[in-house]
Amino acid sequence: EPPDTPEDFSCQTQDMKRVTCTWREGETYLYGQNLPRYTLSKTSSQKTALCKASCSKQCSCSWDIDQQWIWNVTVTVENPLGKKTATDVFDVNHRMYPTAPFQVWEDCTDTEITLHWNYENNAIELFCQTEVVQPDGKIELHNSSVADSKRVTVRGLQPYTEYMARVRCGAAKHFWRWSEWSQPLTTRTKEGTPSGKLDIWREIIPVLGGRNVTLFWKQTPDFQANGKIILYEVTWEKIEDGSKPESISFSSVYNSTRIFIDNHSYRISIMAKNNVDFSLPSVLIITRATDNSRKILFCSFLGTEELKEGQVNGTDDGIFISWEPRSIYDSYIIDWCNFPRLQPCDLQWKRFGPNTSSAVISSAAFVPGMRYKFSIYGSVANRASLLEKKIGYLRELPPHLDPIVRKVDLTYNSVTLSWDSYFTNESEPGFVRGYYVYVSPVQGNCNLKGSKKHILSDESELCKYTIDNPEEKRYTVKHLMPNTKYKIVVKAFTGGGETPIYNFRYIDTPSNSNMLYFVFLLVIIPTLVAAICHWKMEWVKECCCPVIPSPNKSKVLSFKEFKIDSEKVLKINDCLPDMLAMDSNAEAQKL
Repeated sequence: EPPDTPEDFSCQTQDMKRVTCTWREGETYLYGQNLPRYTLSKTSSQKTALCKASCSKQCSCSWDIDQQWIWNVTVTVENPLGKKTATDVFDVNHRMYPTAPFQVWEDCTDTEITLHWNYENNAIELFCQTEVVQPDGKIELHNSSVADSKRVTVRGLQPYTEYMARVRCGAAKHFWRWSEWSQPLTTRTKEGTPSGKLDIWREIIPVLGGRNVTLFWKQTPDFQANGKIILYEVTWEKIEDGSKPESISFSSVYNSTRIFIDNHSYRISIMAKNNVDFSLPSVLIITRATDNSRKILFCSFLGTEELKEGQVNGTDDGIFISWEPRSIYDSYIIDWCNFPRLQPCDLQWKRFGPNTSSAVISSAAFVPGMRYKFSIYGSVANRASLLEKKIGYLRELPPHLDPIVRKVDLTYNSVTLSWDSYFTNESEPGFVRGYYVYVSPVQGNCNLKGSKKHILSDESELCKYTIDNPEEKRYTVKHLMPNTKYKIVVKAFTGGGETPIYNFRYIDTPSNSNMLYFVFLLVIIPTLVAAICHWKMEWVKECCCPVIPSPNKSKVLSFKEFKIDSEKVLKINDCLPDMLAMDSNAEAQKL
């Protein structure tokens, strides 16, 4: 292809002695002796080249200007397929492109940095700009207020903070473009007095004659060390009698200490110190231990609870806690232990504003199945009062053990199970919400009235009964079949469910005694009567159905007109016998 017109053709100087022109070459797809040839010349005399062009990433050509300031130059590019030109007309005084500043150094205070530098051509009046990179990556640009000044002061910086700075310059008159940046300089401001206050908290344990107070402190986002903290100073003094304060200092590696105080009110303050000065004091007021408060502290020391512990639930983000706000407090504090089963337990605390009544407490130390205790305090004028206690889990897990069934009472159609109170303590992985009773005949599936079906992993069926009261210790399963073998188990469940179902207890229901009695009445007694009747048949026949009935037993002869004295008499003329027989015995003769 024929060459394109040279792009971005421009000329500039860095020292007012030599001009350099640059441009970008185009693609012609020709090589070897057919490559494009570049010629830079005065527009008025294009036959005389001013310089020899060289091309790599871009093309450039330089020449000495002597005393000529106005230039009209043309660059010509040609190959066997064509020729193109580009022209630039300029005043050298308007094309100043300074070299980058060098030898950059600084002077620092706690809030200011003054940068100094040099540049090669001091005869040219320059205007410079400073770039300052903040610790968070934010970039600030600061322009020098005086032309040809070789320094700039950057103010409003943070004490004992690292910054990175660099400088570039341009012509103060007829600005053309900025120079390249100087080499970056990394510097740190000097230390200053710590700003803000430490966040402090306490744990109070009653002992004989007074109280052991463990003090904790930490730096908050509002606290600025403004240097390297070298120590912490703890001071405590009795409020009532204005006695001389006591104080103790600790290395910066410590964040807690324990002191002993008596039962009077105390004012405790903690300050941080760097190489310049102390921070403002953070203050706690420990109120006087009254009889009532001593009782509360003593109960706490013994492990009894003066305040009922409410249950709280875990969420995806932490453990959700709410409390009843009181208008008298200017802030609230929640404290807890990251590792409840260790000593020390790594006590943590968090402060909230007066308009807050709930919070989600999160910690990287929280694990499922671990019970955490939270104490909620209200604070006013640096005095904290315990308001509520909460216990909860990040996520509940199934209980470790099943209830121990101590007693089984059986009837032909029911079983009554009695178990011990479920022992719940801090080691339990969840709150026991109730119990499940599972029952099934050993042979066949279960289909008991009032139960729900539960399918095991092996696809066998159980009847399931739910007891929602964790205080319940007795349950009766009804509608069982007599003389049948059953398997049965009692499971505790938490918010995390229950453990796998195994360790069944096997029972055999007795026969139904009422049914046996009914069978006895219906079968045995008639059979016995029939046997007796068969055995005494002649006697029975004679008694119940004689061949010759006894007149004395005849109801027909029971009327008075048939009686003569005590004998019953039958009148012959009332009878129509089939035949007449004469008896020859003595009684017949008498009759």
